[in-house]
Amino acid sequence: MRVLIIEDDPELAGLLRDGLRAQRIDPALATTFADGLKQTTLGSHDVIIMDVRLPGGTGFDLCGELRRRGVTTPVLMLTALDALDDRVRGLEAGADDYLTKPFAFRELVARLKALARRRPALAPSLHRVADLEVDVAAREVRRGGRKITLTAKEFALLELFVLHQGRLLDRATITAHVWDDNHDPFVNVLEVLVARLRRKIDDGFEPKLITTLRGAGYRFGT
Repeated sequence: MRVLIIEDDPELAGLLRDGLRAQRIDPALATTFADGLKQTTLGSHDVIIMDVRLPGGTGFDLCGELRRRGVTTPVLMLTALDALDDRVRGLEAGADDYLTKPFAFRELVARLKALARRRPALAPSLHRVADLEVDVAAREVRRGGRKITLTAKEFALLELFVLHQGRLLDRATITAHVWDDNHDPFVNVLEVLVARLRRKIDDGFEPKLITTLRGAGYRFGT
């Protein structure tokens, strides 16, 4: 899971980043309204954690702007503003959840995972990369018009690649998505799975879509 943290408090942002990494969640940081808007519209994230008080604007305004631009990524408001009117304002601006400070980190992680599970219902079902077509809802894959049959794990890996095409995905991020948070990312089962998927969607086709970056992870796309 890839999470964008928009938080101007460096101490809290660092704690969130380190805590999420310990849970094998991939965090990115933004510290201002402008940086948050840029990273959200240009990047690909599963969930956004957003503070309300930001340099250059408010989280309410930022969330509203994202929704006007068609960004459907789930937003969790994380703020010390705990009045009913503030919570209502955040939800009306387009936030999907609202958690007040101080908070329990376990609850934050649980809410992030719940929001990430809901995202496929908001995202487009059909994805195209070169001549590869992946229908996430129907779980169907075609390349060059030819139907390709994948196992559940192969499809989970391909889905992750497609939803994050062009981005470097490290081993921990991939294994947390394909298996679970307790899976050891350093066992070689990942290489075996990637090789199987590569044989099915890359062998005999051009361009090749799966690129191995030694010691770093994998990148998917043309």
